[in-house]
Amino acid sequence: MKLRFSVLLAALLPLCALAQIHVQNVEGWAMQDASKVAAQGAEISRPKYQTAGWYRATVPGTVLTTLVDNHVYPEPLYGENMRTIPESLNKATYWYRTTITVPPSYKGRRVWLHFGGLNYAAQIWLDGKQIGALKGAFLRGDFDITDAVKPGKVSGLAVQVSPQPHPGTPHEHTVANGTGHNGGETAIDGPTFLSTIGWDWLMAVRDRATGIWQPVTISDSGPVTVETPQVVSHLSSALDSADVDVSAKLVNHTGSSVTGVLVGTIEGEPYSIVFRKQVQVDANGHQDISLNSATSPALHMDHPKLWWPNGYGEPNLHHLLLRFETGKSISDEADVQFGIRKVEYQVPGSDVLTLVVNNVKVMVRGGNWGLDEAMKRIPSDRLEAQVRMHALANLNLIRNWVGQSTSPDLYKYADKYGIMLWDEFFQPNPGDGPNVTDYDTYLANVTDKVLRYRNHPSIVVWCARNEGHPPAALDAQLAAMMKRLDPERLYQSSSTDGRGVSSHGPYYWRAPHFFYQINEAFKTETGSVSVPTLESIQGMMPQKDWETINDDWAQHDMAAGAQRGNEYPATLAHRYGAIRNLADFARKAQMANYEAFRAMYESRNATMFQNTTGVITWMSHPAQPSFVWQLYHYDLEPNASLFAVRKAAEPVHVQMNEALRTVQVVNNEPVNLAGLRLTQTVYRLDGSVSHRSTRPLDIVPASSTVTVNTLWVDPHISEVYFLKLDLENADRKLLSTNFYWKNVAQDDFTLLDQVPPANLTVIATARQVNQNTVLDVTITNPGASVALLAHLQLHRKSDNARVLPVFYSDNYLCLAPGESRQLTIEANTRNLAGGPLLLLDGYNVGLKASQGPVDGRLNANAQPSSWPASQIVPVNQKRR
Repeated sequence: MKLRFSVLLAALLPLCALAQIHVQNVEGWAMQDASKVAAQGAEISRPKYQTAGWYRATVPGTVLTTLVDNHVYPEPLYGENMRTIPESLNKATYWYRTTITVPPSYKGRRVWLHFGGLNYAAQIWLDGKQIGALKGAFLRGDFDITDAVKPGKVSGLAVQVSPQPHPGTPHEHTVANGTGHNGGETAIDGPTFLSTIGWDWLMAVRDRATGIWQPVTISDSGPVTVETPQVVSHLSSALDSADVDVSAKLVNHTGSSVTGVLVGTIEGEPYSIVFRKQVQVDANGHQDISLNSATSPALHMDHPKLWWPNGYGEPNLHHLLLRFETGKSISDEADVQFGIRKVEYQVPGSDVLTLVVNNVKVMVRGGNWGLDEAMKRIPSDRLEAQVRMHALANLNLIRNWVGQSTSPDLYKYADKYGIMLWDEFFQPNPGDGPNVTDYDTYLANVTDKVLRYRNHPSIVVWCARNEGHPPAALDAQLAAMMKRLDPERLYQSSSTDGRGVSSHGPYYWRAPHFFYQINEAFKTETGSVSVPTLESIQGMMPQKDWETINDDWAQHDMAAGAQRGNEYPATLAHRYGAIRNLADFARKAQMANYEAFRAMYESRNATMFQNTTGVITWMSHPAQPSFVWQLYHYDLEPNASLFAVRKAAEPVHVQMNEALRTVQVVNNEPVNLAGLRLTQTVYRLDGSVSHRSTRPLDIVPASSTVTVNTLWVDPHISEVYFLKLDLENADRKLLSTNFYWKNVAQDDFTLLDQVPPANLTVIATARQVNQNTVLDVTITNPGASVALLAHLQLHRKSDNARVLPVFYSDNYLCLAPGESRQLTIEANTRNLAGGPLLLLDGYNVGLKASQGPVDGRLNANAQPSSWPASQIVPVNQKRR
């Protein structure tokens, strides 16, 4: 590691010799409906006020979360429980109360009270006096309480939280009425969780996510604070050097001028950089500081490690610690995570949105997030697992739809896993609610969001509105503001207009060849039904509803709407045959999941950078337990959709163009591929080989798709047959393998029920990697028939419970006769009491033998034969 200094003053004092900044969480909250509290803020915020009869509050959290945690209501997202919870929760205001004791170490320093986020409006009281107010879910509150508190003394803190003023009237999801109209009146309030009125992917959340949903903290500082830090990197054209600009505002909170030293340190391979500047800040004034490589030569970096999107390189991160020192004390400091990268938004000869990162064209393969969790119950480890699932699926972008998932952890983990962000502000489709009317509140929340998160390298696009433009006057203000606050990034007014961008679905399940009908270059929304595993379905509703598609299913999105959930069961039965019961429904749905989600991305691969530059599935992440629009379930178990996307989005990929029946090789790498060998094998229904051919491929150019040949199939082959594609490099290392089930004439796979069983062998060993257990698994098909969608599921041996979350390097495997595949499975060791147990299921899969120290068993629960026949999909139900 190189150590660089830009010395403007005398020697730097060691950090350990300086007084430190201390941050402390504010805890011990109580909550009550304000109508049940006679006292007002002045009394409630007194230190000795008693909260007898109040609820122990969950902070961070919402009102409904607190009531659920206190057993007032059952888990709202299970079954139809939300229907039993009253809408009156979003009409009431609430008091939150606690006490704080300022640490003795704060003596002689300024004391600050910080709110990370409240929804929707709040009046804040301390020791009998109102000290401030907040409005909008995405606006932070930083309050100087120095004159109101004393170190070592207890103070009372009370916050009156009001819901958004226009909570609207929700549409209940039912079989009879479908999912109904999206949104409603909530949109008029702008910066809030407006989706909680209910959408076709979310039941109405009764409190509209009212509450203190982000942490509350106190901290200390000296007379001057460091605010709105920004880091901007400028890469050379050859990517071999970077110049870093650092800026911040120094604010003096006292009546005397203050002189000190602004000290910055940047840590990140291969550098450790130190720079500093003497500054005088006038009494009650501020000083805007800008430093660059001209003023501080240490800010020029040779051969920096770059931040890359997932699949294109490592997402290397750097950390800036910026602190203002006065004498032997740190007055204040700001810690900034950033990445060095260059983003461009089009290529020569085209005005279509094309992301070019560090001189490399990036085919955007992304997923939409509507809301990170219906009730904002999103601890850091859960959100990290969600983002990691996207990296596992080989996706490189998340669209933060209408800004509903805005939170510090989203940006932190998007940076870590190389997931770019299409980040939006707080306006839905104009058809889903009225325009925002309070521009001041809206712009204050947008401003704070941009200032808070603009240093994160993962953000590549700021977008003002979903499927429409903001009102012209507001759009103009936003465009001007973005040029001032963050001129390096693209400001996109609408998610469905401009630069070749379009959304509008379709959103329902359809056969693979329909995905190849491409009419837009950059697709921000297209989706399909995505049924979870059997165990996930069983976990989201009571057993009485398992075998009847009723209002419980509708509550979880299997109903009429954009997803056409009312049609899906019959469509599935028509394609794959009569459905015996729920287990059979889940088994066949995984086949449909895999088909649709692979085609969603392979169809875009087919003309990559010719007439398409990106596709974002609607949706990759569920806010609630759902039957549709997801790569993994609410419980974090991935289904076949995730591994279909992982397959289609791999860096080097071989595929069948299911519209033209051609074979293609997709090269996402920035270098040409040479010396490849492609093998195409066609299997009959019984698993015997009908045809096999191998051919060399000389060159596959960088960032391109090459069509190799038209698929040839023996005209006398079985009606249903299989295609296996294998792509090897010059060293005969397998780069990509892909497997399709096809019909000679039509989309009819009812004959798959006649595929002979494939009894597999599984060999698994376990090893410890830090706090995780990693299983190394070899799965083999020793028989003569193909194995379709072999699915491994990790359980805990002691009680047979599923282990979640768990990260599979691959799953839902199709294995030809004699084929073996290796994969890894990773989970936190604390979730594996008694050791791991692997369960196996699949479309036609059995277990011949399990070997090695990790036990393996057939998943009996997932076998349709384990359950009685039902009329879950009536045989006379017709497709619409």
